[in-house]
Amino acid sequence: MASARRQTSSHPAQQREPGLIGRTLNLAGQTVLWLLAALLFSLVAEWVGMTWIWPDQGIQHSQQMLEREIGYLNEDFRQSMLTADPGSYARSFAEVSYRFLFEYTGIHSLVEWLSIPAHPEDGRIVHSLRNGYHSIEPYVLAGMAITQVFALRLGVLTLAMPVFVLFAMVALVDGLVQRDLRRWGGGRESSFVYHHAKRLMAPSIAMAWVVYLALPFSVHPNWVILPFALLNAITVAITASSFKKYL
Repeated sequence: MASARRQTSSHPAQQREPGLIGRTLNLAGQTVLWLLAALLFSLVAEWVGMTWIWPDQGIQHSQQMLEREIGYLNEDFRQSMLTADPGSYARSFAEVSYRFLFEYTGIHSLVEWLSIPAHPEDGRIVHSLRNGYHSIEPYVLAGMAITQVFALRLGVLTLAMPVFVLFAMVALVDGLVQRDLRRWGGGRESSFVYHHAKRLMAPSIAMAWVVYLALPFSVHPNWVILPFALLNAITVAITASSFKKYL
């Protein structure tokens, strides 16, 4: 009995790996956390910039960002594999986010009420609230504009996902060709390269989302999406080419 207990204690029960539903929920939770982190970073960066970097522009900086992002959509996003009108599709992200985050929650009405100048007949609490709000009004309005920019960029990223798929498919074909050439030519294989390249495939896509969503200034989507799509394609090609010789 004692030996059985010792064997049982020396071999702890193995933890069961989560199933498909558990992995899906875990992935969804991590995605939401990353999106919230990117939104928080963009808000903080805008507020810091308004205070120390571009104090002369103030709230105009966030409003100009929103106008430029919409301009990029109208000029260069006229065709897409996902929708017939990419510009309206991406703008709908900003409109829906504003509606749900600010209108349905009552924040929009509260901001309008607080923006009314304080009147001598107002109560002490109302007077204090309105005077206090006027001191932070630029930051509140800038935060609302940046949230719209964030949602607009989110729509652009969903439109850009076919680019990652297309680049990855081309890279996969090229990598498999290189694998066959190595297989029939007697080349050496490296499990080190294979495993490390495989680990970089998902982060190369996730970093495109995080970087583009968190940028505190306007930039054309192609300058962010295409480099990361190329990076993802390189990792796919290396993974496919360095796969073991025999299946």
